[in-house]
Amino acid sequence: MDEKLLEEVVIYSLVILFCLLIVFIYLRKQKRDSKKVEAKIATAKEDGLYEPVSLHPVIDENSCIRTGACVAACPEKDIIGIKDGKATTINASKCIGHGACFHACPTQAISLCIGTEKRGVELPHINQNFETNVNGIYIAGELGGMGLIKNAVEQGKQAVDNLAKTLRKAHQATYDLVIVGAGPAGISASLAAKKHNLNFITLEQDTLGGTVYTFPRQKIVMTAPMDLPLHGKVKLFETNKPALLELWNTVLSKNGITIQENSKVDSITAENGNFNIGLLAGEHITAKTVLLAIGRRGTPRKLGIEGEMQEKVAYRLLEPEDIKGKNIMVIGGGDSAVESALLLADNNKVSLSYRNEVFNRLKPKNSEKIKAAIASGSVNVLFKTNPVCINKDSVVLTTDNEGEELYIENDLVYIFAGGELPIEFLQKAGIHITKKFGEAILKHDN
Repeated sequence: MDEKLLEEVVIYSLVILFCLLIVFIYLRKQKRDSKKVEAKIATAKEDGLYEPVSLHPVIDENSCIRTGACVAACPEKDIIGIKDGKATTINASKCIGHGACFHACPTQAISLCIGTEKRGVELPHINQNFETNVNGIYIAGELGGMGLIKNAVEQGKQAVDNLAKTLRKAHQATYDLVIVGAGPAGISASLAAKKHNLNFITLEQDTLGGTVYTFPRQKIVMTAPMDLPLHGKVKLFETNKPALLELWNTVLSKNGITIQENSKVDSITAENGNFNIGLLAGEHITAKTVLLAIGRRGTPRKLGIEGEMQEKVAYRLLEPEDIKGKNIMVIGGGDSAVESALLLADNNKVSLSYRNEVFNRLKPKNSEKIKAAIASGSVNVLFKTNPVCINKDSVVLTTDNEGEELYIENDLVYIFAGGELPIEFLQKAGIHITKKFGEAILKHDN
């Protein structure tokens, strides 16, 4: 073998060895990362976070090419991980359904689904145009399964765009469209209706902002840009409630749109090709089409215990900075309860009663903060307790310890037990309610 050939053999051998080393390092790292994901999944199962409770990603393993784009795109972190070379869910119950993973996947391997094979979620039936089984009644936003602000805004716009295409202006109703709800979807729908020159009115049972208005003042409400009709792209990140409400007020005012607040819709009845909308106050208005942009929670869920009707009991926290020097009991174990307890803890003595032994559906940031608050003693969390009575100056809790009762001194009580889906209201309007068991709400058209 001549010297030149030997040199080439050595060079090629070194290149092959280098490539094999790279592959070895890659496979070793992949195996190590996979074990980390397996450990996270095991922890999630122990903490009750593995099973989804709402909208969540479902991954088609046959289409996944393990780019990791979905993992990088998710701002919540540790919702998705790469295990054995394929994407998989980890803390599925922490998913907030923003769809970043859905849009980031280059092979369209991800769908956003509601419910699981075992746990169903009740939703009204709507088609791809956001129209229900009742022709002329549309649904957008949280009630239809999309609760994130950005998604709700987009749905409100699309729903009005769709109904405007088929709306016949020659009708006997007072309005072309009645929009029920002035949250993110309702505000977006109102702007879209103005853009299409529709004769419309927007009714809100409380105040502009809907559910967003009920958030504590300091709560972060949006972490992704949105596109508002008649305004354009809004590039706000980690925006708090006052900033978002100010933006909406400005845009609505600029376009001459007024929201009719404190107007709760009590009934919707089809009459002669139009809809008769009855308000709780007794007023009736008519419209050719209706868009329901109300929240899933509907009426706050009551505990049904003695003393719950006292003035010191509330179901939402609006101005935590104005509350100081009080003994406060927060009841609940979701993000709203934890966020409120943390905000109140700055200037008050706060206890939090939760019926389970661990928090199992908190966003990562809230989970970290409440753990720190428990460690520092700024929030007294009483796991495995249930309120049985609210007295004038105390709250009575029972524990799992043979019915032991705890008497906690108290000035104010905040209850965050969720809300009741307005099923009866929807059914009276003729809208079909179905239980979704792992069905795709958002998927790619192949």
